Amino acid sequence: MINRILVPLDGSNLAELALPYAEELAGALSSEVDLVEVCEHKDSQHRHMYQLYIEKMAELVRNRIKEIGSIVKVSPVVLDGESAAEIIDYAEKNSIRLIIMATHGRSGIMRWAMGSVANKVLHRISMPMLLIRAKAPILKEGKGEMFSKIVIPLDGSNTSEVVLPYVRELTEKLKSEVILFQAIALGQHVHTIGGLDYVRFTEQQVESMKTEAKRYLEKVSSKLMDTKATIKSEVKVGDAAQEIIKLTDEIHACLVVISTHGRSGIRQWILGSVTNKVLQSGNAHVLLVRVRG
Repeated sequence: MINRILVPLDGSNLAELALPYAEELAGALSSEVDLVEVCEHKDSQHRHMYQLYIEKMAELVRNRIKEIGSIVKVSPVVLDGESAAEIIDYAEKNSIRLIIMATHGRSGIMRWAMGSVANKVLHRISMPMLLIRAKAPILKEGKGEMFSKIVIPLDGSNTSEVVLPYVRELTEKLKSEVILFQAIALGQHVHTIGGLDYVRFTEQQVESMKTEAKRYLEKVSSKLMDTKATIKSEVKVGDAAQEIIKLTDEIHACLVVISTHGRSGIRQWILGSVTNKVLQSGNAHVLLVRVRG
C-alpha cells in the first residue's frame, strides 16, 4: 500500500527532520522515496544549487537505508513554481502513497504545520500525510523506536477506522505497541426552543457508554491480529482532543494516527477543535489519513 513516499525539503535542517522517518518506513516497507524541493520563480537563478542539494540528500538517504538492511530507489526531484501547488501536482501524478513533512521548515512553523503549504497540501491530496514535529525527541533510526508506540483515536464510526489498514501495514513490519483510544463526552449539544444547549449525561449513561466503547475497541483490535503489534485499549471521559494529548504525553507515544474526519464531519477533524488541538498542542507526530468521498 505505502510503496512510494514523498518528502518535501527546503534546504533547512528542520525540514530534514522528516528524513529518518522516511528512511525507517522505506526500509521496513521496501518503499521508493522521492525527495522533492521546489525552486520558486524568485530563486530560479539558483536552481543548480537546488539540484546539487537534493542529489546530495538522495545519496545520503540511500546510504542510510542501506545501512539498516534495505536497498530502495531514492529519487532526487527539483520542481519549479509555487511550493504547495507543485508538491500536490507531483504527488497526484506520480502515485505517491504517503507524504512525510516536518512541521516547520525555512518559512516557520505556522506556514508548514498549519499554514499555507501544509494546509493546501492537506486539503487537496487523497493520500495520507505524516507530520513530524521538530520539537519531538529524535529516536534511534533502524531500532524500531520511531513507531514503537502508536495511539489510534476512534469514535465508533467507519470513517474513523480508515486508519486501520495503514496501522496494520506498519505493524506487519515494525514491532509496535498500539493503543486504541476512545473518549466519552460528558454531555452533548441539543437544539432547544431557546437555541443550542449543552446537556450533561447522567453517571449511568456515561458508564453505559464506557462499557460499549470498551466492547467496540475489543472488536476493532481483532482487525490488527496476526501482526507484530501489542494491542491495548483505553477509554477516557472528557474532551476528545485533550484526552488524546494527555494520553500520548503520559505514555510517551511516538505517533497519533487519525482520520481526517470521523463522526463529527470533515471540517471538525481537519479545521475544527479535535485535530487542531492535537496538531497545535500535542507532542507526538501525527499521521492523517484522508477519508475519500
